[in-house]
Amino acid sequence: MGFTVLIPARLASTRLPDKPLADIAGRPMVVRVAERARLSAAERVVVAADDPSILDACRAHGVDAVMTASDHPSGTDRLAEASSLLGLSDTEVVVNVQGDEPLIAPSLIDQVAALLERRDDAAMGTAAHPIGEVPEFTNPNVVKVVTDAAGLALTFSRAPLPWWRDGFAHGIHALPDPAPLRHIGIYSYRCGFLRHFPTLAQAPLERIEALEQMRALWYGYRIAVHVALSAPAPGVDTPEDLERVRQLFASGNT
Repeated sequence: MGFTVLIPARLASTRLPDKPLADIAGRPMVVRVAERARLSAAERVVVAADDPSILDACRAHGVDAVMTASDHPSGTDRLAEASSLLGLSDTEVVVNVQGDEPLIAPSLIDQVAALLERRDDAAMGTAAHPIGEVPEFTNPNVVKVVTDAAGLALTFSRAPLPWWRDGFAHGIHALPDPAPLRHIGIYSYRCGFLRHFPTLAQAPLERIEALEQMRALWYGYRIAVHVALSAPAPGVDTPEDLERVRQLFASGNT
């Protein structure tokens, strides 16, 4: 199945100013992300930029990019515009690779795209991996997902899910069995749904949890989940994350 990778890139960042342009071993971070995505089976990799400086940086390194509006409320809205600018048909598959994932595994991109080839019952695809440590399970910044027997998401939450009724009676000191799943922030969509998504009103659970994917579930759309065996490489949210990734590139461990 052919698919397109779209990478939303927003210049403003409260924790790391000008994040898409941050230098990683001589190239802007958004270019490093695109280079990783090109190693997947994607037919095309395009950056959806919100600022001319990002557009210029991509073009200087031979990366396809389109200019989108600067006032989009989310990366999904940005990709919906980009898919229209690129003339993608409703049935084509797009994978949303975040612009701060310079170490993303190309195989993970392929696996999330393939979900929609196999699943006519799903409007979206995403990924997760087993949680192995209690602090990760209880951390509200770690989003958990619970799936059904068919591998479709039942819900996402920042709370520790599933709740082990008997095991957590005296506090969370161990993990339930089977292991809970941590959500990985990568998505695949059919373009028709991607363009429809921003027209849907925000869902109450989406506002409470600050999790955009809850909107799809609220309106009855299904999300297929690929369960990876291990956690993905770290993304870049803070200056400390950026320095860690720079060191990995410098050491050749990428």
